[in-house]
Amino acid sequence: MTAETVALSKFSCPACGGEANWNPARQKLVCPFCGTESPAKLDAAGEIVEHDLVAALRGIGDDRRGWQSDRRQVKCQSCNAISVLDPARQAQNCEFCGSAQLVAYEETKPGFRPESVLPFRVTEAQARDGIRSWYGKLWLAPNRLKKSALTDTVRGVYLPYWTFDAHVDATWTAEAGHYYYTTETYTENGQTRTRQVQHVRWEPAAGSVRHFFDDDLVCASVGVHPGLLRGVEPFPTAELKPYDAGYVAGWVVERYQIDLVAAAQRARDAMDAKLQALCAQQVPGDTFRNLAVNADYSGQTFKHILAPVWLLSYTFGSKAFQCAMNGVTGAVDGEYPKSPWKIALLVLAVFVAVVIAMSLSGGR
Repeated sequence: MTAETVALSKFSCPACGGEANWNPARQKLVCPFCGTESPAKLDAAGEIVEHDLVAALRGIGDDRRGWQSDRRQVKCQSCNAISVLDPARQAQNCEFCGSAQLVAYEETKPGFRPESVLPFRVTEAQARDGIRSWYGKLWLAPNRLKKSALTDTVRGVYLPYWTFDAHVDATWTAEAGHYYYTTETYTENGQTRTRQVQHVRWEPAAGSVRHFFDDDLVCASVGVHPGLLRGVEPFPTAELKPYDAGYVAGWVVERYQIDLVAAAQRARDAMDAKLQALCAQQVPGDTFRNLAVNADYSGQTFKHILAPVWLLSYTFGSKAFQCAMNGVTGAVDGEYPKSPWKIALLVLAVFVAVVIAMSLSGGR
C-alpha cells in the first residue's frame, strides 16, 4: 500500500465507512454522517522545524515540496485563489468569493508543503453567532444588512502563511531634540502681550538595539483581502501542531501564491520598520531627526504553516464584501456597506455639536 493510499484511507469511519473530518468542537476526527469518532491517531509527537532561510532561497531543501498525498487543485477565475481539495470533493463554488468559475490547476513546480498547522477550534455555529454579533454592532450599516445577518454561506478554510524568525543587532545615530521655551513680547490691538515660544536644542545621540523577531507572519493568500487578515491576527503560533492530513480532513486549503522569496522580502521590510520604531524609542529628548539604523540580521529561519479562518463573502447592491474570523481566537473583522442616511445623520450631529460648543465658548 502506498503512502498516498494510507493518507486517504486512514480516516475512514469504522462504523459506516464514510470519511471522517476534523471536528473543531470535539477536537477529533469525526464522521459527519453518523457522528462516530475515528480511531486514527494524529501525529502530535512530531517536531515543529524552523528552516534556514538563506539555504532555502538558494534552492536547498526542495525535498520539502509536494503534498505527499493525493490532492486536487482548482483555481478561481474570479479572485484567482487556488484551492487544494481532497480528490473526492467536488467544488461547486469558490470558497473565497462564491464564484462558480473554477478550473483545474496544474502546478509547473510543486510548492512547499505545510509542515505545521493550527487546527480549527471555533465551530461553525460559534462562527455564525460571532459574525452575527459583529453585524449587530455596526451602527453605520444599513438596517437591511443587519437584519439579514448574512451568515448562511460562512465557510471554513485553511490559509497559507509563512513565519519568519531573525536575530538582529543594530546600532543607531540621530539628532535628539530637546524643547525649551522663551518669553516673547508682542503687540495686539494696541496692547502689549507676552507668550511662550517653543524652541528645539539639537544634540547628537547614539545607541544600540538587540531584538529577536519570533514568528513574524506573512500571509500568502490571494483569496482574502489583506486588511481583513491584519484585523483578525495574530494567530497563536505557539500552539502549532506538526502537519497531519487529519487536521485538514474535510476542509479546503488554499495554496500559497506569494512565494518564499516575495514573503521573505515582505518580512524583512516589516522587521526593518519595527526595528526603526524600536530605535526611535531609545532616542532621548522630546523629538528627533536624521535617525540612521545599521542592522545586522542573523539566524534567519522560516516555516510554512496553515492557519484557520472562517470566511464570509457576500454582495450588497453591486459591491462585494468579505468578513473573516480567526478560527482559533474568534477575532472578527470585515467589510460592510455604509448607509448614506446614517452618515448624513452623523455629520449633522457633529455639526450641531460644534455649533453648540462654539456658542457656549463665545458666551463666556
